[in-house]
Amino acid sequence: MKQYEKDRLLSREDVEEIFGISKRYLEIAAQRKDGPCMIKIGRSVRYRVGDIRQWIEQCAVAATAGQGAGS
Repeated sequence: MKQYEKDRLLSREDVEEIFGISKRYLEIAAQRKDGPCMIKIGRSVRYRVGDIRQWIEQCAVAATAGQGAGS
């Protein structure tokens, strides 16, 4: 991924459209301080593409023994 793509700033609407994470979830996660890193510019909230991708990777949960299909 090119650096400028990773640093591109997205609105909550953009994040919802591109990554499928609802605007409402992002608002709640920001209040709980457990969502993706955000940037405030005045009253606007923006997210870097790279930060969203990193946060998604951190949320990944590995299946453990006994979980999965048929369990």
